[in-house]
Amino acid sequence: MRFNDSLETVLAADTSTRIGAELAWRQLVDLVGRRRTAAVERAMTALETLRPRVSAAARAAAARAIAFADPPAPLVRLIAGEPIGVAAPVLRSARLSDAEWCALLPEIGAAGRAVLRHRRDLSNIVAQALAAYGPVDFVLGASPAARRAAAVPPATRRPEWRDLLGTIEQVPGEPALEAAPLPSLPEEPFATEPAPAPALESTMLGDSDFASFASIAASLPAVQAALRNREAAPEPTPSGPFPIAEVVARIDAFQRQREANPAPAPRLPPEHFHFETDARGVIRWVEGAERTPLIGVSLEYGAGAAAAVDGVASGAFRRRARFDDARLVIAGRGELAGAWRISGVPVFERESGRFTGYRGAARRPRADERAEPAAPAHESLRALVHELRTPTNAIAGFAEMIEGEMIGPVPAPYRGYAATIVDQARALLGAIEDLDTAARIDAHALELRPGEVAIAPLITRLLADLAPLAALRGAATTFKAEPELAARADDRALERLLGRLLAVLVAALGRGETLPIAARRQEGELLIEFGRPAKLALDEAAPAADAEAEVAAGMPLLGTGFALRLARNLARELGGALSIEPLRLTLQLPAAFAADMGQASIN
Repeated sequence: MRFNDSLETVLAADTSTRIGAELAWRQLVDLVGRRRTAAVERAMTALETLRPRVSAAARAAAARAIAFADPPAPLVRLIAGEPIGVAAPVLRSARLSDAEWCALLPEIGAAGRAVLRHRRDLSNIVAQALAAYGPVDFVLGASPAARRAAAVPPATRRPEWRDLLGTIEQVPGEPALEAAPLPSLPEEPFATEPAPAPALESTMLGDSDFASFASIAASLPAVQAALRNREAAPEPTPSGPFPIAEVVARIDAFQRQREANPAPAPRLPPEHFHFETDARGVIRWVEGAERTPLIGVSLEYGAGAAAAVDGVASGAFRRRARFDDARLVIAGRGELAGAWRISGVPVFERESGRFTGYRGAARRPRADERAEPAAPAHESLRALVHELRTPTNAIAGFAEMIEGEMIGPVPAPYRGYAATIVDQARALLGAIEDLDTAARIDAHALELRPGEVAIAPLITRLLADLAPLAALRGAATTFKAEPELAARADDRALERLLGRLLAVLVAALGRGETLPIAARRQEGELLIEFGRPAKLALDEAAPAADAEAEVAAGMPLLGTGFALRLARNLARELGGALSIEPLRLTLQLPAAFAADMGQASIN
């Protein structure tokens, strides 16, 4: 049974500073928004408390981070109360029930409801609830006093408002518009001076302060000027539909056309085509592929630079005979570029027997018909290693920055998580380097720089690194070496060889078991003997180990079999050998001679 203490960790963090408050805000929004913890009252209360101390930019970034994470209704309600620049990403993607949407609509304001009106995945119930707020959301914000002060009486009979708005065309597919009740204005002459512009309020009208579109338009100076112009030139001829309605209609028509006719899927390059030639062997007709690279290609050997056939097709053409699987090579970078296999039969007129050309087909060659060699497996492996090494280094570097608090203060639990990530990334990088070394050995591309490497200090340091693993296994190691022992080898390759070999042996030790290691010189070779643990199974992929030892530092991630094969191949590359016997493992390496030691000459 496991207990998720993520919420308790965040709530216990220090939020006295601005950075601490913003960090806690983003963590709480992420935990609740991704449903890693329930939207309990403690979490929501903490968010309400932190909100005044968190900048708008930080709140907007947190909202964008959970836009498509399916946040719960309490968090959506909290974020919906933010300015529209913060709340819009969540309102565009939140998935709530119909009851939760209907309860949320009165709280999100006109701007939030405008965002929801653009969504096409809401149910009819929510759409009807949004439509009920239309009279409130689509009215201009002028006060009743300003509208009355801006009203100007006409000089003669005032034209009906329906005459002015009668040219608005109905958008196809939309419900019919109902005319709002129009205000009755007194029959008085127009004032000679234009009325002052009404002072419009910046806030939307409430439900109790409703005004129709026509009454609001009556107070606008532009509408009053239009009325005076209409009196000067009565009965104007309508010049067309209302521009806004026309634009809306065009947008709707474009969207319906795009939904009805989606973009076609990308066409795949052809794998075969048919062709016909004339009596001179020149291709004149093509079906199943682009015609441009093929029309004009001749069956004569080497006839063209853009495309050419081999001697099989040209020889058959001269004899007017059938040919099969002849080679056709098309130059360039088009979809038809490359090698093809063509087959054709000659065609003769029935009456006269005159040769009229060839009819044939072409296909891409199979893998066994290609002349170029396939890419070696080690090249693919080295490419994979390169793709793995770059992101792993980036993860390790960023975790080290978090652990060292280089980008700001970090709570202690998260520093511990970062340290764990660093250790695991380093182990993964070691496995990646092992794969790269194996691929280089297979490709005969391993670069070695032989030199003198002291054996005793190297093995002592490697055993110190593996001490936690040996302690976890309840085992011990002993090492004896003759003084001044040195190997003639590349230092990095030898360290990798001994490191992987020792990690396998220590990981296979049983409780109370001791691993003896001894190094000595024998003639011109350096011999390093390792005791063989009783549990070491060389035929298995990994040694017998408990769950804790599997994650201990120093143990090879790729298993026993891979580590031993890598050590054997590295020993061979260094001019030595690794022999495995029932009781011991012996590593033979070329020995380095000291300056004061003589060396026999064979000259």
